Parts: sequence; structure tokens; C-alpha cells
Amino acid sequence: MTDRTRFVVVIVTAPILAYTLVGGFLSRVVAREDTYRHLRVFEDVVSLITNNYVDPVEPERIMQGALWGLAEGLDPESTYLTPDEVSQYEADDPNDEVGVGLVLTRQYYIQVVAARDGSPAAEAGLLPGDYIREIDDSSTRVMSVVRGRQLLHGAPGSTVTLNVIRGNAAEPVEIELQRGAGRSANVTSRLTAPGVGYLRIAEFDDTTTDAIEAAAGTLERQGAERLLIDLRGTATGAFETGIDAARLFADADTLVIRETSTEQVPIGQGTEVPREPSIRWPVVLITSPGTAGAAELFAAALTDTGRADSVGFRTAGRAAEQTLIRLPDGGGLLLTATQYLKPSGEPIHRVGVEPAVVAQQPRVELGEPVADPDEDPMLDRALEHLIAMPTA
Repeated sequence: MTDRTRFVVVIVTAPILAYTLVGGFLSRVVAREDTYRHLRVFEDVVSLITNNYVDPVEPERIMQGALWGLAEGLDPESTYLTPDEVSQYEADDPNDEVGVGLVLTRQYYIQVVAARDGSPAAEAGLLPGDYIREIDDSSTRVMSVVRGRQLLHGAPGSTVTLNVIRGNAAEPVEIELQRGAGRSANVTSRLTAPGVGYLRIAEFDDTTTDAIEAAAGTLERQGAERLLIDLRGTATGAFETGIDAARLFADADTLVIRETSTEQVPIGQGTEVPREPSIRWPVVLITSPGTAGAAELFAAALTDTGRADSVGFRTAGRAAEQTLIRLPDGGGLLLTATQYLKPSGEPIHRVGVEPAVVAQQPRVELGEPVADPDEDPMLDRALEHLIAMPTA
């Protein structure tokens, strides 16, 4: 090994070993004998790159690539952040900036989880699973979700150009979005059939639980005795709000389980914010791959306790919270430190919530209009299932 190679190996492996030791709940991993064996393999790889790669490689580039790979190998929500990204992540969002209404994750590229109702992204027809390969000519192949969100934000009325690919399409489509704060109400309702109420929840924020209760009261006065709750594309909001909303329907000791590396804590009625269940009708939830976060906890709580059935498609599997661990050079590791489980103890994160009845929406090619906006086969199937359910 040459002196230069030895220097590169030391400069790259030392920070990585130090960063591993910094993570409090990761320290137990370092105690394993296998860890040192893997570090020796890593040292060999650094040496091979330094000696054999066609162009000179800076140690910083190798180190950042290694840290990126370490985090990306965990789950789509864990990531390595550069010092600049950490600064931007910790800074408050400027009041004069808005986005396009997208919730993002990573799978090879930045990927759409959902587009918020009434947002520029929803109006443009972006759907869960769409890949965003470029944001304003910046490739997302090695881009954190944090950076992706930052690039989507800007002054109201300004534009951002996305290079998007859907499914197995051979060519991407370029979409220009105008940034704006457009959005629909968090909760809307209507009678969708005689005796059947329809409740659309677009977001779980601190007003959502009260809005659900108020909407249910209005539907009851209109004659509703059964309830459809549409959670398709619902991917924003606090986990606590999803749990609190579930308390309106389910009187269970455990609605979800909060899990960390050291403990599991059941959360249910009488935990944290006691709330007497007030909605006791038969309920069917409509879910999709864009149902994520707080909406997944809400769905898991109701379906796993037998309080509701679900119709649609498996949810996104994004039921975890991340913690930022600062690194000595100013960078950071955004690591999944808490995840939520179903009342049965089964995982939600990276798995999702399976529906009782599978039903899919017709797939629409990117850029093409929906054949008939009034046709909704998933809603029709959910209504059929709800009407067949016995009353209490």
C-alpha cells in the first residue's frame, strides 16, 4: 500500500468509525466483532478505488459517498446530509416560500408518495410512485429527500421544472409547475348514497380530529348510518393526530405501538389524550399507495382492532420518525429512530397496511387526462362492501 493510499484510507475510515461511535443507539453495533471485519473490507475497497480508478478521487468524495450508502441501505427515510443540507434542514422555512404540494421519498431517484389535494402537483396529475429524475436540471440519483424538498420550494408564482417518469415508460415527461399555496380543506363530506356518508381526509393536522367529529354530526343529521372514509393520497400530518382521530372510532386499550431501539409503548384510549369514541357506524376506509404517515396509523388502528374494513390498495409503509444526529464536520445522519406498529405488533413501516378487499384505480399515462372524472371504481367497490356490512 502506497503512502497516498494509506493516507486516503485513514482519512476516509477514521471519520466513518467516529461517526458510527457518535450515534448513541448505534454504539451497540460497534461492539460486535463483525463490525471490525466489515471495516477491514471497507478499507480494502478504499484502497482498490484509490489505486485502480481511472481518475484521481478526492478523499472527501469517497467519504461522502460511503456515508450516503450507509444511510441509504437502511430505509428510504434515513439519509446522510451534507453540512449545507443540515443547515437548511434546521432552519425555519422562510415565510415567503411555498412548494408544489408533493410528499417525497427515495427509491433509486426521488419518488412521489402523494400530491396534496388542490396543490399544483395534484392539478398536474402527479401520482404516487412517479419518479422525479430531475428537479430544474439537477439529477436526483444521489439526492436526499431533504434536498429535493428544498429545491421544490421558492417564491409564490415562480416555476420549477420536473423530469418525471411513470411506471415502465421509456421516456420521461417534462412538467413545469407553478409554486403556490393552493390546497383543499383538510376534511370534506357529503352523502354519497342513501344512508351513506362520505368523508375525505386530505391531511391530519391539529384541526382534523374536530373537523371529522363535526362532519360526522352533519352527516348524521342528513341521515347517514354508514361511513366511507377516503384516505387515498393522504400523506401529510402529525402521527399524534392520526392516533387521536382513531380515538373517535375505536375504544381499544392499544391503537398503535410506538417502538424505539429500547422499548415498545402501547398507545390507546386513555393514553396521552383521553377521548370518548363518538362515531360508531360501520366504516370502510379507502386506501392507496399514497396513504402514508398519520393516515396509515389511523388505518392500522381501525382495521387491526376490527373497527373498520379497508378497500383499495396497500398503503405506503411510511410509519416512522427520523432523528438528526450531528456529525463532527457539520454534516448529519437523519436516521429512523422511532417506528409505529399495529396493535397486533405487526410492522407498518416499509410494509404498509393491506386492505381487506383489493381494488385499483385505472392507470393513467402521464400527461393524459382521466377518461371520466366522475367514474371512480375504487369508491364504487368500497361502497358495495360497506352496504354489505351488518349494522351494529
